[in-house]
Amino acid sequence: MFRNFKMISRVVFGRGCFDQLDDILAEKRKDTGSFMVFLVDDVFSASSLRDRVPVKSRDLLILVNVDEEPKTAYVDDLTHNVRDFSNRLPDGVIGIGGGSTMDLAKAISLMLTNPGSSADYQGWDLIKNPAVYHVGIPTLSGTGAEVSRTTVLSGPEKKLGINSDHTVFDQIVLDPELISGAPANQRFYTGMDCYIHCVESLNGKYLNAFSKSYGEKAIELCREVFLDGGPNSDDKLMMASYFGGMSIAYSQVGVCHALSYGLSFVLGVHHGIGNCIAFDYLDEYYPEGVREFRRMMKKQGIELPRNLVADTDNDKLEKMIDVALVLEPLWENALGSDWKRIMTRDRIKELYQRM
Repeated sequence: MFRNFKMISRVVFGRGCFDQLDDILAEKRKDTGSFMVFLVDDVFSASSLRDRVPVKSRDLLILVNVDEEPKTAYVDDLTHNVRDFSNRLPDGVIGIGGGSTMDLAKAISLMLTNPGSSADYQGWDLIKNPAVYHVGIPTLSGTGAEVSRTTVLSGPEKKLGINSDHTVFDQIVLDPELISGAPANQRFYTGMDCYIHCVESLNGKYLNAFSKSYGEKAIELCREVFLDGGPNSDDKLMMASYFGGMSIAYSQVGVCHALSYGLSFVLGVHHGIGNCIAFDYLDEYYPEGVREFRRMMKKQGIELPRNLVADTDNDKLEKMIDVALVLEPLWENALGSDWKRIMTRDRIKELYQRM
């Protein structure tokens, strides 16, 4: 049986298209008593972007902090804030920021219509009720969060996404002007999330023509941005993120993402830089990709932190291994159905201890 995946209903792309957001949302506002919830990365708290957000008098604007990657407890707190704000559901939830902010928007839109804690839904296809209408507006590009069917959260026991057809955004607004001011290091780490997505997908067991077509185009665009330079790099990076996210829809990531989840859950390493740290030690699994990745790092003047795991005690190391091993579809995509024999706990520990 082939998976019948849900895709994004509407997409607007182009420089300055953010200014159409008010018109887009106007179609979804039900009546004079309805409201929208805007989740905006607090890095924009004193910026001109915040002033451009089309907040109406009854709307709720929440500045969210993503210094740490989204936790289920934070999602639950924000969901309670929205519920306390009104006795009715919002007409929409709009996330404006990088991948973490968009993941918060996806998670809150789901939890407003599903009971319990967001930790209850970490896994595949556990969500039963459709989400509130939700919109993603990236200010960083690379994660593919704007098109993916997951919202990645760290819970009490694991880092794992809420993977569901209901997670997918109903609308995305892709304005390359919004990513033009990102710090160079952050831009690189987030862009490499896209590159690594595609290396893992294109070398995986789940590969098919759907994933291959999107993944190859995303990698081509990453090369143009991070090796060739030239004009329109923001436009290209934004489309690379889109294509990379689409590539994963009918495929999976692999060894690097599984390991980076452990780094993130135990050591608090952000996803993009965590992927880069892990990928740099995976020559055995992705030799050509790692070589090209290092060329990109050199071209962009990026130096990765080293020895992050050197002083990590054994209990924490074991927890990192536990978190990585939960992600069985990733290991199977990378190594095949016999992956448990190949990727033992000792082998994972050895890889972590290099980082």
